[in-house]
Amino acid sequence: MEKKLQDFLSSNLLNKYLVGETSLEESNEVEHFISNYPEAAEAFDQLQDNLEIIAKAGAVTTPDHMLEDILESLKTPSDANAKVIEMVQHKKTTPWYSIAASAAAVLLAATTFMLYQKNLELNSENNVVVEEIFDLRSDIESNNAKLDALSRELLKLNNPDSRKYVINGNERAKDLKTVAYINSVEKTSMIDVITLPQLPEEQQYQIWAELQDRMVNLGILDESDRKLKQIPYMEDALALSIKIGTKGDTTNENDTEVAEISLKDK
Repeated sequence: MEKKLQDFLSSNLLNKYLVGETSLEESNEVEHFISNYPEAAEAFDQLQDNLEIIAKAGAVTTPDHMLEDILESLKTPSDANAKVIEMVQHKKTTPWYSIAASAAAVLLAATTFMLYQKNLELNSENNVVVEEIFDLRSDIESNNAKLDALSRELLKLNNPDSRKYVINGNERAKDLKTVAYINSVEKTSMIDVITLPQLPEEQQYQIWAELQDRMVNLGILDESDRKLKQIPYMEDALALSIKIGTKGDTTNENDTEVAEISLKDK
C-alpha cells in the first residue's frame, strides 16, 4: 500500500485536481487518497497554499477610473452620442498561472517523495543498528558466561584442596599427556587433555578409575575437545588409567592400557 501512496504522490493528479482538470475517475482516486492518507491530505493542503501565494503575487488591482477613461477615449466629436457596447469578458486561467501551479505541484510531490524515501532509509538503518546492538549484547552475555565458567574452573584448580596429577603415556602412546585435578573436599574431578596420539577410526581413548574391587569407566577422551572436562568423582579410587578401546564399547576393562597414575601417593 505504501508503494501505491508513493506512486500517487509522484504523479500529477493532485495538481490536476486542484485546477479542475481531472476526470471523474481521477477525482475519485484523489479524494480517496486525501481521505485515507494524512500524507496525501498534507500534500494537497500545501499545494493549495502555494497556489494561493502565487495568485496573490500575480494579482494587480485595477484603478476605479480606468473603465471611464476607456469609454471616454472611444468617443469622437462626430459621434459624441454613439453608444459603446460593453463586452463582458469571461475569466480565464492564464497560461503562466497554470504552468506555475503545475511546477509547484511537481516540485512539492518530488520533495515529498524524496523525504519519504529518506525516512524509509533512515528507518531501515535504525533497524540494522538496533539488531547489531542486540547481537552485540548477546555476544557480551555469552562471553561473560564463558568467562564466569572459566573463572569458576580456575578457582577449582587453585583451590588448596585440589590435587594435580600429570598422566603421561607409556611405550604404547609416548606423546600422550593429560592432567587430572581432584578435590576430595568438594568431591570434584576434572581432566585437561594436553596431547593424544591419533587413533584408527574405530578406536577411542577412555579414562578409567581403579577401585579396590573393580574398574569404573569415567568417560571418553578426545583431543578435539582440548579443555578442562568434568569427570565423575570416585571417592575410593586408587588410580586413574587411560585405555584404548573400541568405539561404542565402554564396558571392556581389559582394553589396552596406555597410561596410569596412582592417587594414593600424594
